[in-house]
Amino acid sequence: MAANNEVELSPEGWVRGQTEKILETGTTGSVDIGGRPVVLVTMKGAKTGKLRYVPLMRVEHDGHYALVASKGGAAEHPVWYHNLRANPTVTLQDGTEAGEYSVREVDGTEREQWWERSVAAFPNYAEYQTKTDRRIPVFVLDPA
Repeated sequence: MAANNEVELSPEGWVRGQTEKILETGTTGSVDIGGRPVVLVTMKGAKTGKLRYVPLMRVEHDGHYALVASKGGAAEHPVWYHNLRANPTVTLQDGTEAGEYSVREVDGTEREQWWERSVAAFPNYAEYQTKTDRRIPVFVLDPA
């Protein structure tokens, strides 16, 4: 994915903890968010070029995945949103399986379909949308 293989773990305690547990056990099955499964996304930082690990909710359909930039309904996008916009190729680990994916932000009917799948996978997303004026972005990951 990236020529720069320097890794920087999240300064956010719970994100760092989940990432370390996944790396230690070799599977995303070792952690969850609210009892729901996660995937581990490895992306290149927009500013630093360092590899960043981000555990996110597992939203999968027919071998494609969605990443929802909710940040819990905050007014601003999560930092990783900007990383994906700048560097739209990632590695995604689901369980013990990992693969390369190209990333694209979706809109229109495709976004609505993926939003429904995302809310089904993690119902809190619907609540998060009510907390913010921004339209929460949805990215789709296509196998590279």
